[in-house]
Amino acid sequence: MNRESFAAGERLVSPAYVRQGREARSSHEHLIRLLLEKGKCPEDGWDESTLELFLHELAIMDSNNFLGNCGVGEREGRVASALVARRHYRFIHGIGRSGDIAAVQPKAAGSSLLNKITNSLVLDVIKLAGVHTVANCFVVPVATGMSLTLCFLTLRHRRPKAKYIIWPRIDQKSCFKSMITAGFEPVVIENVLEGDELRTDLKAVEAKVQELGPDHILCIHSTTSCFAPRVPDRLEELAVICANYGIPHIVNNAYGVQSSKCMHLIQQGARVGRIDAFVQSLDKNFMVPVGGAIIAGFNDSFIQEISKMYPGRASASPSLDVLMTLLSLGSNGYKKLLKERKEMFAYLSSELKKLSEAYSERLLHTPHNPLSLAVTLKTLDEHRDKAVTQLGSMLFTRQVSGARVVPLGSVQTVSGYTFRGFMSHANNYPCAYLNAAAAIGMKMQDVDLFIKRLDKCLKIVRKEQNKESDVSRVDNYDKTEDVDIGELASKLDNVLFDTYQDASS
Repeated sequence: MNRESFAAGERLVSPAYVRQGREARSSHEHLIRLLLEKGKCPEDGWDESTLELFLHELAIMDSNNFLGNCGVGEREGRVASALVARRHYRFIHGIGRSGDIAAVQPKAAGSSLLNKITNSLVLDVIKLAGVHTVANCFVVPVATGMSLTLCFLTLRHRRPKAKYIIWPRIDQKSCFKSMITAGFEPVVIENVLEGDELRTDLKAVEAKVQELGPDHILCIHSTTSCFAPRVPDRLEELAVICANYGIPHIVNNAYGVQSSKCMHLIQQGARVGRIDAFVQSLDKNFMVPVGGAIIAGFNDSFIQEISKMYPGRASASPSLDVLMTLLSLGSNGYKKLLKERKEMFAYLSSELKKLSEAYSERLLHTPHNPLSLAVTLKTLDEHRDKAVTQLGSMLFTRQVSGARVVPLGSVQTVSGYTFRGFMSHANNYPCAYLNAAAAIGMKMQDVDLFIKRLDKCLKIVRKEQNKESDVSRVDNYDKTEDVDIGELASKLDNVLFDTYQDASS
C-alpha cells in the first residue's frame, strides 16, 4: 500500500489506527531499503513477514505476474501447477540471459534484482568468513563439480596449448571428473605422509611443472576442505609456484567457507601468490538444498568471464534459497553458527579420543585439518578385512550418516584412472580408519548420539571377532598329531564356556 491507499483507508477506519499500521509497514520497508542501498547481509536476521513481503514485492515485478499480461513467446513464465508456482514464490523466469548468467532480463526485473542482491550478500559473507580481498563472486545453479568444470572451460580460451591439470590427490570423484568433463588430462600428484597427515608434495608439483612446461598446463587444481588424514593443500606455497611459472590456480573450497582456517589459507595464497578462482558449495556451507555453488575470485574480469561462459539462462532456486537463508540468519546468526561449529569440532575430537582409547585405538593426529577427524581401526583390520566394512554397514543401518569407514587396499577406477587405496588419499596408508566431521549446524546431541551408537557397534564387532577366533582355534587343530583325548576335551569345554559367557554378557 502506498500513501494514497493509506489516506483512502482513513475514511473507513480511524486515522490513528491506520497511521499505526502505516508505521508498522514502514519498519518492514526500512529493512528492505537498507538491504538495497548497502547490498550487505543485515546484522540481525529478518522475521518471516518482512522476508515474504520482500519476495512478493520482487515477484510482482516479473512480467508473468503482471495483471493483464499477454505473452506470445515460447517462454512466458507459464506454470501448470499452482503448487509449483507457490513453491518458487512465483519467480518463474530464472536468472540471466542466453549470453550471461549474471545479465538482467528485461521481462524479469524482480528475478534479476534477486540475483544481484544474492550475489552481493554472498560476497559480503565470504569477506566476513575470512577472505577479505575477494573481488567478485556469483551463485551458479550447479554443484561444486560442474562449477569447477566451468572454471576450467573458461581457462581453455586463455591457454589454448594447455592439455594438463596438476592435481594433488584427493579421493573424491566429483572434483576428479570435473577435469575429465572439461576435456583435460589430470596429472595426479601423490601426497606425502608426515606423521599421521597426508600433505602436499610441493617438490613433486614443481618437478611436474618443469617436466610438462607451463604453457601445457591449464592450472593447478588444489583443495582445502577434505577428509582426514588428508589435510588442506599447502595453498600459499602452491600459489607462489603458480605466480612464478605463470600458471592459473583454481581452488576446490567445497565446504571450506565454514572454516576460518580454510578461508585464511585462500586469503594468504592470494596475498603471496596466485589464486584465480575458488569454488564452494551452497548446501554444505549454508544449509540449503543441494544444487548450487559459489564461484569467487580476486580478479573481477575473470569472474565475469566465467559467468559469461555459462550457456543459457539458469534456475533461480539456489539463489532464492541462499538469499532467504542469509536474510533469516543475518550476519550475527551466521557467525554464531560458525562459532558453534568450532566448539562442536573440539567436542567431537575429545569424545572420539576417549572412545578410541577404550578400544585400544587412537585418534589420528591431524592438526592441519579443521573439519574432519579420523580414528584408527587397526584392531579390526588385524582380524579380518570384512570387520572394517561391517562396522560401516552397522553404523549406516543405525541411522548414522556421514561417517566413512576406510578399509585398506581398496581399488577404484574413475573415468579410466585406477586409484589404489581409494578413499584414503594414498596408495598405502598405514591403517584402516573411520572418519567423522564437525560441519555447520551440528549440535552436541548429534555428537553424543553418534558416540553412543559407535560404541555399541564396536562392542558387537569385537564380540563377533572373539567368537570367530575361538572357532578358528578349533578348526585349525591338526588331527594328524597325537593328542591326549582328555586334554582336547578340556580345551573344547573352555571354548564353549567362553562363548557362553560372551553371549550371557
